[in-house]
Order: sequence, then C-alpha cells, then structure tokens
Amino acid sequence: MGAKATATRVDKIMTAIEGLLPGFLANPDDYSVGDGNVAVCIIDEQGVVYGRMFGLDKNRMRQAFKIAWIKASQVWITWMKTGEYERAVFSGAVDEDTFGIIRPDFIGWEGGQPFTLKDGTRLSAGVSGMRGVSDLEIALRAVAAVD
Repeated sequence: MGAKATATRVDKIMTAIEGLLPGFLANPDDYSVGDGNVAVCIIDEQGVVYGRMFGLDKNRMRQAFKIAWIKASQVWITWMKTGEYERAVFSGAVDEDTFGIIRPDFIGWEGGQPFTLKDGTRLSAGVSGMRGVSDLEIALRAVAAVD
C-alpha cells in the first residue's frame, strides 16, 4: 500500500476510534484513568507517525499521547504487544539487547499492539488514557471495522 493509501486507512481507524470512545468512556473505570482524555498513536512501517488526541484538557491529552507514542514506538521496534515484550525479556525468552530498548525505557503497560492489515500493511498502534485492556480493545475494534 502506498503512503497516501496508508494515511487514508489510518485516518479511518482514528475516526472509528473516535466513534467508539463514548461507549468506552461511559465506563467509570476507563474514564477515571485519564479523566476522559485519550490519545492514539499509529506508526507505519516507514516510521511515519500518525496521532489523535481526544478530550478537553490539553495537558492530560499531551501526557496520554506521550504514553501512546512510547507504546506504539516500542511495538514498531519489537513487533510485540507492550507488556508481552517485557514478560519475554524478564523470562529470558528474548534477549533485551536484541532491540536496543533498555529496561528503564520499557513501557510495561498494555495498550500497544501490532496490526497486519489484510493487504499486508503493518501498523504499530498505541492507545493511552483508559485501562490497558480497553486501550487494546478499542484499537482492535477500530481496525476490524476499517479492514
């Protein structure tokens, strides 16, 4: 897929996430994590970064995007979900030197995951601002709706 087609697909994913957010944020456990401020970061195979922030508090959205970018970039480097990568390193299944991410830079939280679209396009996504399980689920649903 070309750069323009990838950007269009990513925009559709972001729009799908925007449509799903009210349902997720209706859950007080998800809302309370970021007080309704959520960010999404998607990185394509060439390293192009796409992002969206949702909410009313610019500082909270900024912090959420920082975490979403860390999640997405760790996935982009390792091609493993956040949380799973750290478990693999700590259990000895993956040598931490393989990817050049030092332990203080591990994100650890759920919410970063790789996607391979039906056409073979690989995207690394990070969502932040809700519980990790919801960060993962909203991205999964959005990609499924678009792909």
